[in-house]
Amino acid sequence: MAISDPLADMLTRIRNGQSRGLPTVKSPRSKLRANVLDVLQREGYIRGYSEAEIRAGIAELTIELKYDEGSPVIHSIQRVSKPGRRVYSKIKDLKPNRGGLGISILSTPRGVVSDHEARALNVGGEVLCEVF
Repeated sequence: MAISDPLADMLTRIRNGQSRGLPTVKSPRSKLRANVLDVLQREGYIRGYSEAEIRAGIAELTIELKYDEGSPVIHSIQRVSKPGRRVYSKIKDLKPNRGGLGISILSTPRGVVSDHEARALNVGGEVLCEVF
C-alpha cells in the first residue's frame, strides 16, 4: 500500500512514539524526510537519526527521540501544507510560531530550513510543518 503523504506519516510516527515514551522510531527513508530531520536535529527537537539499508535499494531511518525529565521535547508537531492544499508563504508574511517559541519548517529554493534560517536567508517557500 502506497503512502499518499510520506512526511505526514513520519510526523505521526514521531508523535505516536513520544506519546508512548519510546526511545526511537523507524521510518522509510526519503530525501525530504532526512532534510526535515536535519532541521529538527539542528533546532534541538530530536537527538539525532541514522540511516540503514534493510535490503538492496530500501533504506530506513531510525529517529532518536528527545525527552526532558521524562516529558517529550516536542509538544506539538503538525503538517501545514498537505497534498490537497499546498501552503506557500513569502518571508514577510511568515508569522512566528507560538510567539517565537516554536518553529516552522519550510521547503525553499535554498533547501529545507527553519523559519529562523529562512529569515536570515531572506527566502520564502512552502510551509511543511510546525513544531512546538
